[in-house]
Amino acid sequence: MNYRWLHASGVSGLLAVALGAFGAHSLQSSMTPHLQTVYETAVNYHFYHTFALLGVALLSEHIQHKMLNWVGCCFLTGLIFFSGSLYLLSITGIRWLGMITPLGGTLLLIGWLLLVILARKYSSHRHTAD
Repeated sequence: MNYRWLHASGVSGLLAVALGAFGAHSLQSSMTPHLQTVYETAVNYHFYHTFALLGVALLSEHIQHKMLNWVGCCFLTGLIFFSGSLYLLSITGIRWLGMITPLGGTLLLIGWLLLVILARKYSSHRHTAD
């Protein structure tokens, strides 16, 4: 198993819970409803991709391919840029931070696309071996 991705998913999950609780208990009264929604989107995508990182760690037990590391890198970097920019935007109100969000979203999409390509590669390889 690739413990780097297991570690990353653990840290990410810890931060997702902490930031979600912080937003729910400490920030709601100081945010507009729109910024609350932005913050909730950050938390949701943070959790989704925490589980995706955990999936990369678990898959590494069965698939040793450099593309799987690229999937993890895209998920982690995308999570930081996507959720991170939304967290900062919602807390500070600095609107230009929203320009970073699509970069993070693109990296998340690339990570999922690479996972599809890797699955197809292993699926076709397995069928030819049968």
